[in-house]
Amino acid sequence: MASPTHRTEFHERTNGRIVIAAPHAEQGGAINIYGGQNAGNGTAPTTHYSLSVATQLTSLTFIEDTTRRCEPFSTVPFSRDPDFVDRPDILEWIHEKCAQPAARAGLVGLGGVVIEYSHCVRRTSPQTWVFWVNGSTKARFEEAYGGIADRLKLPGRHDPKINVLQLVRNWLCDEANGRWMMVLDNADNVEVFYPQPSHNQEPTRPLAAYLPQSHNGSILVTSRNRDTAARLTGGYKNVKEVQAMGPGQALQLLRNKLEDSFNEEGATDLLDDLNHIPLAITQAAAYINRQGPRTTISSYLDEFRENDRNRANLLNIDACDFRRDETASNSVILTWQISFRRIREERHSAADLLSLMSFFNPQGIPECVLRSYVRKAAEMDGKYKPSVWLNRNLTALRRSFRGNSRKREEDAKDGFDDDLDTLRAYSLATATAEREMWEMHPLVQFCTRVWLSSAGDVEKWKRRFYILMSSEFPSGIFENWSKCQQLLPHVEPLFGTGPIDDGLVDEWAGMLTKVAWYMWMKGSYKVAEDTVVKAVIARARALGRRNINTLNSESLLALVLQHQGKYEEAERICRRILKGYKRALGKEHLDTLGTISNLAAVLNDQGKFEEAEKMNRQALERYEKALGREHPCALRNANNLAITLRDLGKYKEAEEMHRQTLERGEKVLGKGHPYILGSINNLALGLQDLGKYKEAEEMHRQALEGYEKVLGKEHPGTLMRTNNLALVLRDLGKYKEAEKMHRQTLERSEKVLGEGHPSTLMSINNLALVLQNLGKYKEAEQMARRGLEGKEKVLGNEHPSTLASVNNLSMVLQNQGKYEEAEQMARRGLEGREKALGNEHPDTLVSVNTLTSILRCQEKCEEAEQMARRGLQGRQKVLGNEHPSTLESVYCLAHLHHKQKRYDTASELYRRACDAYEKVLGPQHPTTVACCNDFARMADEINQSLR
Repeated sequence: MASPTHRTEFHERTNGRIVIAAPHAEQGGAINIYGGQNAGNGTAPTTHYSLSVATQLTSLTFIEDTTRRCEPFSTVPFSRDPDFVDRPDILEWIHEKCAQPAARAGLVGLGGVVIEYSHCVRRTSPQTWVFWVNGSTKARFEEAYGGIADRLKLPGRHDPKINVLQLVRNWLCDEANGRWMMVLDNADNVEVFYPQPSHNQEPTRPLAAYLPQSHNGSILVTSRNRDTAARLTGGYKNVKEVQAMGPGQALQLLRNKLEDSFNEEGATDLLDDLNHIPLAITQAAAYINRQGPRTTISSYLDEFRENDRNRANLLNIDACDFRRDETASNSVILTWQISFRRIREERHSAADLLSLMSFFNPQGIPECVLRSYVRKAAEMDGKYKPSVWLNRNLTALRRSFRGNSRKREEDAKDGFDDDLDTLRAYSLATATAEREMWEMHPLVQFCTRVWLSSAGDVEKWKRRFYILMSSEFPSGIFENWSKCQQLLPHVEPLFGTGPIDDGLVDEWAGMLTKVAWYMWMKGSYKVAEDTVVKAVIARARALGRRNINTLNSESLLALVLQHQGKYEEAERICRRILKGYKRALGKEHLDTLGTISNLAAVLNDQGKFEEAEKMNRQALERYEKALGREHPCALRNANNLAITLRDLGKYKEAEEMHRQTLERGEKVLGKGHPYILGSINNLALGLQDLGKYKEAEEMHRQALEGYEKVLGKEHPGTLMRTNNLALVLRDLGKYKEAEKMHRQTLERSEKVLGEGHPSTLMSINNLALVLQNLGKYKEAEQMARRGLEGKEKVLGNEHPSTLASVNNLSMVLQNQGKYEEAEQMARRGLEGREKALGNEHPDTLVSVNTLTSILRCQEKCEEAEQMARRGLQGRQKVLGNEHPSTLESVYCLAHLHHKQKRYDTASELYRRACDAYEKVLGPQHPTTVACCNDFARMADEINQSLR
């Protein structure tokens, strides 16, 4: 039997050794050898040789038969995803980049776009080779290149002396082989391609050298690390970060992945919670499919939101996606933890920074706070070593937050910048458009905390975050509002959790107190109260009721209660903490003086004006002695004293003090400060009390404009200023504008403060006044009764503000001819004001004038005249001859004499009132017009009587 003959190909001659292809040759058989130069393009050789296997066996190396030309193929190990949702922006970017000669492009982030693009290349360009190379490690890279060499049947690839990487590179560089595209997948670690030289080893050629820049090829890099992608592609301009899907794309992916009929109920919320991440959506859909029909989108969302344990379990489930690398996880948590571990290996301090940042709100993480943390850590042990930090006790930890070292700070700064760059390179932290602000993916944060929990470090990092926030959150003064607003979203989740251990109670309560201070200043009184109450309870239990820190929290609580109209409770707390401060700090301490001032303000709100004046003068004298007249504390107290003087009817002294306070405050704090705006408002009120309405209007508008700009239109302080402006507009006879402003103020007050708040009740009362001026008596009566009932309930029957409502209701009743009830209310108001304020207080004299008018309407002329003269004499004495209120008494008395037909006296009084009104209020003011009309009507009566 003849020996078989086999077709062979002569490839090369090396050291006299012939390398041939004869996979089926046996000893004793004949071998045909075809020689000739192989161009490497798969064409058959032209020369034929024949030799005996028996005689040449020791000099032959057998390789596979490669006589047939290789058609372009793809080594993409994953099939196309039939559920793929088009990402046109990314695909268009890849196509544009990879269409250039010798192109390189990089995608950073999670996503399956590259698989789709790879299949698209093969589908649209069958003559293009597509190679998939895993770049996660050197071994995986070499394995991929070896697989390419085998598929291409490159000669010499089995020779241990041949560099297969170079062999593949040479083939890629040969333009005769046609167009190719390579995906370098999972190229996360730059040192795989650019290893650091070792002192003990000779430098080796880096793997990056085997990635050719050939005009017939392009390389698409996928990486978790932006810096690595940029290094491999030639710059950041060649790198695109794969962002989360848009809402519509995410919804389509979920719809595609769910096997049963799709129900959109809860889908949008679920996708929001999953942050539109394709892997997370695929994972959720796989779980719902597996558990269906018991599990729906809504039930999955409920389970996902129930607690962190459920969330972690669901995010750890493998989605069983066979299109992913068999060595990679289909779990969201495990996928990200690959990045976490790599960061810890590359830069431990960056992993620590990531751990800290995972406890912030994902949006708006202030860089200055992160730097502060690094600075404090560096101060403790000389460099940023959180592992050392964790081993220190709490006392050492707090101590490390003090002191300064320029050298250490500079070192920490450099290291911090590198840490942030590392996190940004892995797309775990992103710089926002707002300068020095960072944000993180919420699921990245959650997965980081799961990672910390698995290592037993989560409580330790939570402790750091607590202490950092306690030290960084500032007091609620105006100058700190910007930082308070920055940090508020980050500390809000801590309100309900309580301190993580007993050692952090004071830090936690201190942080809550400062947050409550800020919320109080911003007008969120209920939130402020709820927050500071937690701080008071925690400190009282841990430190005792007499502890200074406990007293500090209670002091703020008293202020918050005062601004909610809870005056009695606020007074009780103020008196208690005043005793505590005196006992612990002494009578002259600033905290003691501050409490005296606060107590005086509460007393003033309750109508206890004389006691309030006494306490305010006492505090002011000590403030000015200790701090000087221009210190903000002294200015605040002077302003409070001026308010009390106004309430006591001492308008001239109050005006002078308001002017001095405003002048000094502008010098110290600047014109835009809320305190200054408050001083402008108070001076305007003082001018209004003195009848200087036009100047008061100008200042009220200035104050209101500033408050709206600084605090917003719905801040309680802004609402108060709006109300004050409306009042002076009424005084000026601009009733329509005043009505509109009062209605807006009332609506906003009810929304912001509630229907029972003293400021809301005041707005009701003021609206009733202007409605009365407009002749809308029924609505005015309704408002007046509502305001009075509210004040009686909230403030009590004898409060000065309640008595003001009594007087207002009596006027409305008078205008409707309900004289008996009107007189009853007027007498109640007068008696109450005489008792609370004294016989000559301006408000008491208002009640005198109201009763006079009602008595005149009932023809009780004798008592009416007695009251009218009392009112006029009192106002001339207290307010002066040309004050609008004094002129009102003149007008009232003139009207009374007119009614009694005492024309000579009435004429003199009318003329006096008309002339003064024209001078003070202007000829077009409604009161001026009314007075002049009455005077003219009396003149007609006189003329008719003479005919």
